[in-house]
Amino acid sequence: MKYYLSIDIGGTNLKYGLLDRSGHLVEHDKIPTPTTNQADFIAGLSSIIDSRITKVRGIAISVPGKIDVINGIVHFGGSLPFLDQLGLKALLEQRYHVPVGLENDGKAAAMAELWLGNLQPISDGAAIVLGTGVGGGIVLNHQLLYGHHFQAGEFSFMLNNFSKNDFMEAAVGANMSAVGMIRKIGRELSLPDPTDGVTVFEHIRAGEPFAIVEFTRFCNYVAKMILNIQSVVDLQRYVIGGGISAQPLVVATINKQYDQMLDENPIIKNTLTRPKIINAKFGNDANLYGALYSLLQQLDYEES
Repeated sequence: MKYYLSIDIGGTNLKYGLLDRSGHLVEHDKIPTPTTNQADFIAGLSSIIDSRITKVRGIAISVPGKIDVINGIVHFGGSLPFLDQLGLKALLEQRYHVPVGLENDGKAAAMAELWLGNLQPISDGAAIVLGTGVGGGIVLNHQLLYGHHFQAGEFSFMLNNFSKNDFMEAAVGANMSAVGMIRKIGRELSLPDPTDGVTVFEHIRAGEPFAIVEFTRFCNYVAKMILNIQSVVDLQRYVIGGGISAQPLVVATINKQYDQMLDENPIIKNTLTRPKIINAKFGNDANLYGALYSLLQQLDYEES
């Protein structure tokens, strides 16, 4: 039996898995991401594919950056800038003679929720991935919204602090960074490892004043971003992903902040129907499933 090889390209690891067409994961592993240059990166990627190609019928890849999903070209490459302008789809198809699909990492997470997760069975929703920045994707009429330039759903570039002239201080990706929030609390509390999210959340749950203030502010920003999106595209449901979402307090506090905004603004409350805000189903493996679903949709379209 042949499977699909799905690869999630991250700044730290190349995660990969073999899946069947129904999304059953039969093999799962990772290797460190080669971050020196493009040649070393391609060699690392090829090492995953070479040993499995005889049982692979297609390759699905989740990758950071702005992705031209039609032509399979990476733009910018996020934390891996040497991927900029790389025609990865053509390169791998010429080498391995199987269909290859590329998908942006945030949109892959949304695809996973659309296919097998908590954006089923609704028609209009969004996935928001809280991490170093804010990624995700918007689903309209059961289809992922790409936009004319493949950049719909780039939430990190939204502005939410108009008192700041510097873009990095005004943009969602900077002042709504979950990683940044954890680090700020960890440093203030002089934790041995200020990036230790588990310990930081122990302090939040214990009611440590500084931790509570920063965490509540973070969730308030997320709630305001959702309200901004809701006023434009009118969605039924938002699913919250990223490592931080494993803490039940996160979605609970985002909902509390959203309701507080509505209570303080009767016009908004009476005009905009409140969407559901819940956890995403998939955790760290979301992009493996989402990249595959993106490839399957591409193949189904080509066959129709």
